[in-house]
Amino acid sequence: MTMTIGLRHIDPRDAWSRWQPTDGQPWDHRMAAHLLRRAGFGVSPAELNRCVELGFQGTVDALFDRSAEQTFDDEMKPIERVLASSQDPQQLASWWLLRMRQTPCQLLEKATLFWHGHFATGAEKVQNARAMLAQNRLLREYALGKFEPMVQGISRDVAMLIYLDSEDNRKTRPNENYARELMELFCLGPGNYTEQDIKEIARCFTGWQVYRGAFRFNRYQHDRGEKDFLGQSGNFSGEQAVRIVLDQPAAPRFLARKLIRFFVIDDHPLDDAFIEPIATQLRDSDFDLGLAIRTILESKFLYSDEAIGGKVRSPVEMAIGMLRFLGASVNMNELRGRLLTLGHLPLYPPNVKGWEGGRQWINASTYFGRANLVRDLVSSDETTFEAGSVEAALKVTESSKPETWVRRVVDAQVAVEIPDETLVQLVEFAADRRTDIHQRVINVLTAIGATPEFQLA
Repeated sequence: MTMTIGLRHIDPRDAWSRWQPTDGQPWDHRMAAHLLRRAGFGVSPAELNRCVELGFQGTVDALFDRSAEQTFDDEMKPIERVLASSQDPQQLASWWLLRMRQTPCQLLEKATLFWHGHFATGAEKVQNARAMLAQNRLLREYALGKFEPMVQGISRDVAMLIYLDSEDNRKTRPNENYARELMELFCLGPGNYTEQDIKEIARCFTGWQVYRGAFRFNRYQHDRGEKDFLGQSGNFSGEQAVRIVLDQPAAPRFLARKLIRFFVIDDHPLDDAFIEPIATQLRDSDFDLGLAIRTILESKFLYSDEAIGGKVRSPVEMAIGMLRFLGASVNMNELRGRLLTLGHLPLYPPNVKGWEGGRQWINASTYFGRANLVRDLVSSDETTFEAGSVEAALKVTESSKPETWVRRVVDAQVAVEIPDETLVQLVEFAADRRTDIHQRVINVLTAIGATPEFQLA
């Protein structure tokens, strides 16, 4: 069986083979930028040059290199301690945006953002910065590790238990919320369990409580009777229930589909034959998430015509990507407010299902809001640049050829080819001597940010 991907026909079993650069599809600035948009948020022009020099495999390997993580974590901990004590989860959202902007381990942070959407928990309801920070650390710890420890951890997570009204789960009144979401949203997907399964699994989690801000197992409130669900019978604990859920054939397929949708392509009906190789790898590796993500990032599918530009940038990806590209810094509290307006503030998902993403990111209102955000990021007097100015960040001077530097910016920031007439207009902005080079660079970046092509990743 074959499936058309762009202009090529790829057997689904070959889609996840390692991509190899060719003369027709070389490893260049455009391909490197594509990988960094998917595996991270974006890089500066100098970093993009280094990625091209490293080569395809070297760049992928660098994404999985966590040698700088500990030093970065140590630098962030004083801020974390202050925020945890303040009990202001909104400030914690600003902190996470700062972390995304500054991290030397982009893939780890991007994966953490994915898992936050997967195990969506809203700070607006939890109202506990310490608990939200603890959950954030948990997701980051296992983001590229094994799935079961993450699920076991999230099952005891204080923020999750509060969010799902499961902080006082007693045997006389089992709370079914977590049992339902464990199967529907976290591990199996709809149609792979029954209402009776929910009731029985809820009994496994009785006695799981929050006491004085921490998880506590109250053995006196645990239902020790026999439970019967998903074809298994026994006096199961909550931990055993999680393991049984993950043993279901639907679990690796459900997870594989979500990973592919996040890293490769939005809103595209994929045949099960495309899902099965990643699902099989997950099942055979005991749900090794890093291994599955590496396979995806190295795959022929990711570099196919169908996948390039096959995702809509989320507001967070768009904003953090632009800041990293320009080596720029902004007031993260103000950015937090802008992202809330655009519907994508970390720690504040719309509901337990998280953000739907894809085409839902853009409508008549948010499109203009996205363009205005890019304009403000590049032109605000409060935006600072490591290089001193926006033009210095791009190494553009009065003597730079407009066609050359515009093309360089487009290749780094736009996933798909923009129309010729749009490119001509951008070059005209860049060559307009009625304004100085500073304003010309701002005009070009603002115009790019308003194009439909810029919205894609």
